Amino acid sequence: MQSLFALTLIIVLLAFAFDFLNGFHDTANTIATSVSTRALRPLAAIILAGTMNFLGAITFTGVAQTISKGVIDPFTIHDETRGMIIVMAALITAIIWNLVTWLFGIPSSSSHAIIGSLAGAGISAFGFHALNLSGFIEIFEALIFSPIVAITVGFIIMSLFNFFFHNFPLKKTNQRFRTFQIFTAALQAFAHGTNDAQKTMGIITMALVASKYLSVVEIPMWVRVTSGIAMAMGTTFGGWRIIKTIGTKIMKIEPINGAAADLSSAAIIFSFTALHFPVSTTHVITSSILGVGAADRVRGVNWGMAINIVITWIITLPTTAACAVVVFKVLAWLL
Repeated sequence: MQSLFALTLIIVLLAFAFDFLNGFHDTANTIATSVSTRALRPLAAIILAGTMNFLGAITFTGVAQTISKGVIDPFTIHDETRGMIIVMAALITAIIWNLVTWLFGIPSSSSHAIIGSLAGAGISAFGFHALNLSGFIEIFEALIFSPIVAITVGFIIMSLFNFFFHNFPLKKTNQRFRTFQIFTAALQAFAHGTNDAQKTMGIITMALVASKYLSVVEIPMWVRVTSGIAMAMGTTFGGWRIIKTIGTKIMKIEPINGAAADLSSAAIIFSFTALHFPVSTTHVITSSILGVGAADRVRGVNWGMAINIVITWIITLPTTAACAVVVFKVLAWLL
């Protein structure tokens, strides 16, 4: 029992480390457009994003419940120690992936990383039948479908902005949208917290159920608050390498573009959160920018950079799944 408690404690600490890195890694996604258009100074943007991330994190729990049982149902795991090693292997793999992609300034998906890692570790432990196939397919569909919706919505909103504001004085329009971006940046950061922080909550809850510390899938308040704090702390430290990629290398972002992209991505993230589906905020925000850019000027989008980002998206899930298989084997041998 003591060893099980120790494993649970290690998992909780690893989950907070993942949550911190998620905030650190994904801060750029929520504030890159507002910083690149100078709507917000970097320090103000980080404080705003950290605060709104925390508020969003403690407001909803639906996504956390999906994560806690959607990939692997913890109630089907009868070997508590093996179940804990699955979660530990998934977290270690996802943390390593986040660190590697941050080092190279690649806006990869923490969501893909943790879900791929969880699936790979579960398969390594019990075979393919360990997967909650229907839940896993639904999560996978949400991850794939959400960027397509984001591109479409970004294109539509930017087209509407162009239609209604094309006769307005450019300088005054930019000034007004720069002010409006403070609101859209806050909205997007809040949306980010409602979805991304819940993945950590779900992982911790899964571990608590697998170790029999919880008998039902309910997210304890202490898990909600501490996960929100961990993400807010990560957000506070920021990820400036990725801000440069999101905010400058995809397209030249003006205040009207940034506002359109923020509104588009926040709307998509809120919609999927309401449906209890996890999405990649990285995917959604980047796709929104691509949709906005295409509506504004197709040739103004750096499609080469966009392709590199898409390739990273595609390889994340299978790569992390394969790595988690190895990490699980090593941990099972050590423990």
